[in-house]
Amino acid sequence: MLSETSNQRAIIGFIAYLKVEKGLAPLTIAAYTRDLNDFSAHLGEKRALTSVKRDDVRGFLDHLTAHGLDGRSIARKISTLRHFYKHLLLDRQIKLDPTLNIDSPKQWKVLPKALSGSEVERVLTKNSSASKSPRIAKAIGLRDRAILETLYAGALRVSEITSARHIDLRLDEGCAIVRGKGDKERIVPLGRVAQESLATYLKESRPVLTGSKQSAHLFLAQGGHGLTRNRVWQIVSSASRDGRHASPHMLRHSCATHMVEKGADLRTVQTILGHADISTTQVYTHLAMDKLKSIYAKHHPRAGKGK
Repeated sequence: MLSETSNQRAIIGFIAYLKVEKGLAPLTIAAYTRDLNDFSAHLGEKRALTSVKRDDVRGFLDHLTAHGLDGRSIARKISTLRHFYKHLLLDRQIKLDPTLNIDSPKQWKVLPKALSGSEVERVLTKNSSASKSPRIAKAIGLRDRAILETLYAGALRVSEITSARHIDLRLDEGCAIVRGKGDKERIVPLGRVAQESLATYLKESRPVLTGSKQSAHLFLAQGGHGLTRNRVWQIVSSASRDGRHASPHMLRHSCATHMVEKGADLRTVQTILGHADISTTQVYTHLAMDKLKSIYAKHHPRAGKGK
């Protein structure tokens, strides 16, 4: 039982470090906490996290593999342990890092799914509202359209939509200030159609939804409170129900893919997406490969078939 208490203390200290010094997002911190709790539970009450050996880490990974966890999830848990033990090492709570020379499992690179141009158009022009009141139904419909346009125009994450503030929207400049992972700010341009949808929403819809209340949130539910992540997922799912099922992240991927297909450079796409490392953005070159191959075949003098 002593090790369980010490394990909890070690985890709480690490989580506090992630919150205060690293400024990580709540969802990221929750994932770190789950991974460490899983590892602690695997060790049992008689084993302290600060006395872990390399064989303990390998045993945990073997346990995960035996229970059918995919390589991607295992790699994330390894990353969590590496960060945790690096913190303990720097804090002088341990002398040796037990995650050294622990290889991540080989995994296929999963390409993000993107919608075609026509599929995006169908999603963005879908009208949907289940409200019985025509006035509320119109307000919700205009809100949903603005959300869909903003997701695709700015390649926003769900969390960035739900946390968007009214004050951060700069329609006169055609952009918005977005707070991404780690509370990092970036400026995202918004196209003409998105600007028009947002302007209509602010004029005709938001006052209806907020009523007599005041809210800092840009996008509101009926009653003036902010939207949940699940509600945004439902909005996108409903808009895509007549075609290929879409998610908010698919609209984000679609924006990046279509920009690369149209010739946008990776640095620009990286800035819009808010990726810290351009290697994360480079995956979109694979999605645009068919387009690149067709252009190559058309223009390279020796790309055609030999006689």
